[in-house]
Formats: sequence, structure tokens, C-alpha cells
Amino acid sequence: MNTISKNTYSLVTLAYWVFMITDGALRMVLLLRFHQLGYSPVQLSFLFLFYEFAGIVTNLLGGWIGARFGLRKTLFIGLAVQIIALSTLSLVNSNWSVFLSICFVMGIQALAGIAKDLVKMSSKSSVKLLLPNEGSESKIFFLIALLTGVKNTLKGAGFFIGGLLLSILDYSQSLLCLAAVLLVIFTLCLFFIKTEFGKSKSKPRFSQLFTKSKAINVLSFARALLFASRDIWFVVAVPIFLYEKMAWNFSEIGGFMASWVILYGFIQALAPKITNTAGALSDTVRAARTWGFLLVLSCIAIPITMVSLDFNPAWSLIIGLFLYGFVFAINSSIHSYLIIAYTSDDDVSLNVGFYYMANAIGRFSGTLLSGIIYLLGGIEACLWTASGVCLLAALLNLKLPRTIKI
Repeated sequence: MNTISKNTYSLVTLAYWVFMITDGALRMVLLLRFHQLGYSPVQLSFLFLFYEFAGIVTNLLGGWIGARFGLRKTLFIGLAVQIIALSTLSLVNSNWSVFLSICFVMGIQALAGIAKDLVKMSSKSSVKLLLPNEGSESKIFFLIALLTGVKNTLKGAGFFIGGLLLSILDYSQSLLCLAAVLLVIFTLCLFFIKTEFGKSKSKPRFSQLFTKSKAINVLSFARALLFASRDIWFVVAVPIFLYEKMAWNFSEIGGFMASWVILYGFIQALAPKITNTAGALSDTVRAARTWGFLLVLSCIAIPITMVSLDFNPAWSLIIGLFLYGFVFAINSSIHSYLIIAYTSDDDVSLNVGFYYMANAIGRFSGTLLSGIIYLLGGIEACLWTASGVCLLAALLNLKLPRTIKI
């Protein structure tokens, strides 16, 4: 059985968490820096477009690479690529043209997207390999919820750290500081993670990337819709609305977005207690269906409160999105557990990679739609569209099998 030790799992998890701090900090450093240079919100969104697109390809191929060559290698590659990306982005010069700067940052951000998804896949797959024979569904659910919840909380903290670094150091020094921290983690992993893990017993063919069970396909499609619904408002629409319509400054917007992500991560970690399912598959699928429709209601409530009830738009949006974030976090945590529950030990890399490829497709689609729909119909149109996408995801949850034998 291809298991890993708890010490290895702990180090892989530490690497993932520290990586996500640098990921959040990098996003905030880029946003603040290019905002200072006079870039529009739409131009800022383009800086992250290749980051999301890279995740689609990386998760698909990364799962296959991990199954053939092991997750130890994908972890090391991901950490190394992020160090290279951070160091390279520090070379951006304010004297460059807007076109050159955007193209350069988009390209290097693609590397950062590749790095993030390689490290994420390695870390989340390792949960299955730590407890393959213990049969403790509640323990696996707890570990996945904790891993994902702390990750998102730390990414939110990374937003604050990025702003803090940029207020103390200059742009290049801030990025090099992040690269140095990650280099320390990379060195620790290199010296102390010696055994391979996650390698499939058989050499999976490339065609197996697309040969999935009904459960994996349905769950992956639902995941794509779930994250598309979030990013339709999260990436461009809400920051621009708060900046243009509510006259918030950039620090207030960054603080709100960071707070939302931190709360989201905190609730994710508590999902097993909130849902009270103990990881039993039939109960977890039932919870996925219930919380899926609750998400639809929480999303619909925001534009209704803002427009139909004519309540203060800023407070309607803030309170509504925090309520939405609470329910969204439960949905996300349940999905993250189900992909592991539906997956055999030997196929964990392939299936987790495929699942997070779908996640990346959702985020990429949401990022594109966020700017387009906001330009066409404003924040209300974005929220109504997000509600419709939420509904599709909730309907797909009804098709999730409630048994392992699928």
C-alpha cells in the first residue's frame, strides 16, 4: 500500500500552507503596485487571467504526472516554480509600457498558477494516502476540512502580509522576501521528504485522464459551477463596485476581500461539526444537496435586498456576501471530502487532478464573466447570474451517488 508517514504529511501540509500565504501576498502586491501605476480594474483582472487558465492544464496533466512519477516530485516542482515566478516578477520595471507589463505579468502569473495547483494536488492527495486502511471517514473529512480551511485563512492573511510588505519594502524587495521564505520551506522538504508517495501501481495511460466514473464527473461539473458562481462577483465586480459606486479606497477593498477569505477558510475547517455528518458518504451527499440549495437562497437574497427592498447597497452587499461565504464554505468543504471518498488509493492523483481542473475551469469562466457581466448590467446582473449558476450546481448535487460502489 502506497502510504505516507505522518511526519511526511505534516511537512507537505506545512509547505502547502506557507505556499498559500505567498500566493495571497503575491496577488495583493501585484494589485496594489499596478493600482499605484494607474491601471484600471479591468486591466488588473487581466493580470490574473493566465493564472486561472494555467490551473486548468496543470490539474489535468499534474494528476497524470503525479500518478506516474509520484507526488513528491510534483510538490518539489510546484515549490521551485513559485520561487522562480516570485523572483522573476520582481524584475518588472515601472518604465515599461502598459502592454509589455501586462503581457509579462500574465505570462509569469501562469507559472504561479502552475505552481499553486501542483502543490495543492500533492497536499490534498496525501490525505488519502495517510489513512488508506483506517476506515475513518470522519477523520479524513476532518483532515480535509482543516487542510482546506486553514489554507484559505492563510491565503486571506497573505493579502494583509502583501500589503504590509509593500508598505515597508519596495515592490521588488517584497517579492524577493516571499521567494526567500518559500526557499526555506523548499529546502526543508528536499532534505526531509525522502520517500515517494502517490505513485500509481500501474502506469496510467494518458487517455485515463478523461475516463472517470459518474460520481467523479458529476462532482467535478458541480465544482466548476460552484466556483464560477463565486468568481462572477468576487474577482472584478465587487471590487469595482465598492471602488466606483461606494467610494471605498483600495485598502478598505483589500481588507474586505481578505476578511471574506479568512472567514471562509475558518468556516471550512469547522464544516464537519456544522454539518454533523461524521464523513459517512450517504449523509455527506445529503448534506451537499441541502447546503447547495441554501447557497442559492443566500445568493438570491443579496440582489433582492439591494434592489427590491431598497436597503443600503453597501450593507446589503457586505452582510449578504458574508452570509453567502458561510454557506459557500460548507459546500466547498463537502465537495473536497467527496472527491476523496469517491476515489480509490491507486487513482487518487488522477481523480483529484481532474476534479481541480474542473475547479480551475469554473474560476477561469467566472473571472471572464465577472468583468463582462458587470460592464453590461452592473453588480445586480452579476449576482443574479451567480444565483443561476448556483442553482445549476445544486441540481447536479442531486445526481451524486450515495454509495462507494459506482
